Amino acid sequence: MNAKRAFKYRFYPTGAQAAELSRTFGCVRKVYNLALAARTEAWALRQERINYNATSAMLTAWKKTEELAYLNDVSSVPLQQALRHLQTAFTHFFAKRTKYPRFKSRKKSRKSAEYTTSAFRFRDGELTLAKMAEPLDIVWSRTLPEGAQPSTVTVSQDAAERWFVSLLVEDPAVQPLPFTETAVGVDAGSVHLLTLSTGEKITNPRHERKDRGRLSKAQRELSRKAEGDGANRAKARRKVARIHARIADRRRDTLHKLTTRLVRENQTIVIEDLTVRNLLKNGKLARAISDAAWSDFRSMLEYKAQWYGREVIAVDRWFPSSKLCSNCGRLQDTMPPHVRTWTCDCGTTHDRDENAAKNLLAAGLAVSACGAGVRPQRSTPGGQSATKQEALWRKP
Repeated sequence: MNAKRAFKYRFYPTGAQAAELSRTFGCVRKVYNLALAARTEAWALRQERINYNATSAMLTAWKKTEELAYLNDVSSVPLQQALRHLQTAFTHFFAKRTKYPRFKSRKKSRKSAEYTTSAFRFRDGELTLAKMAEPLDIVWSRTLPEGAQPSTVTVSQDAAERWFVSLLVEDPAVQPLPFTETAVGVDAGSVHLLTLSTGEKITNPRHERKDRGRLSKAQRELSRKAEGDGANRAKARRKVARIHARIADRRRDTLHKLTTRLVRENQTIVIEDLTVRNLLKNGKLARAISDAAWSDFRSMLEYKAQWYGREVIAVDRWFPSSKLCSNCGRLQDTMPPHVRTWTCDCGTTHDRDENAAKNLLAAGLAVSACGAGVRPQRSTPGGQSATKQEALWRKP
């Protein structure tokens, strides 16, 4: 069976279609919040766990009330899908993978609705959603796999008020690539986006910095608009959102091209298990780290590696990749962030990032050989104990 892949396109709805989708977004949000409130109340008052079937029965009852009768005006499928998404959120919460589900906000939450096969028609390259008479005007920026039939369609609108439709289809092109013995270590940075163990350095495009002037000006204009100044404030907010969208689109495009190249060229890719959330607490580096989008890079790399039969190894975040000599294995006591090149006692001069990438590759291959979950270890010249060695590792 072929892997499933989502193909995302922009589309331009008619006035009637935009109104219908906006109503659907609002109803999806309402049903999700009602179900979340019901599940929370049931547990708080009676220690009772309500599942998807119970909330589905509640939805039927809600539609019969005068207050929520408007839920009948939109397709029932996106509403049922909202309940399924809530069930998934609770499943992840009980498995301790995520926090407790939160209520959806009208202003801040993502506007989206998911349709399954019973709620749309895809024929001759035209997509028509339930409750709509005309097909969507989609810009087919890339072709779907031949003969593809979507199993799920998700419609969304971003903060810049752009409309998107995502079609989930089986893609026969997603197959394991031919085996190669090539492996690479990847060190993420802010000066250079990535440094490879081969010595190649990939420049950080700094997409946010390029538009920082325009963004600052737009944000100042927005701040001058009073909360009650509806039309003008909305216009200023859209301007800010469009600049953010432009930055995000270029960043995503860069990362997609980069991760696809790494996966195609290498059988094994070794990265560092960085805690980006904690790194963002550093006020001096937060903007550069956000612009580099390390989390997005890792996410793309991992799912593409899974698609194409490659391996991604994440080395323990405390592994001293920068302080360890990749030639002799000697561990330096300290390595301040401003030091970009250094010379080991063995006489080898290192580029900090290239040396780190080489050490990550060696540690990752050791993990692969010893088994998953093995923490990379290197003995130090002084023969320190594991506890003392880890303390040294945690120094800058």
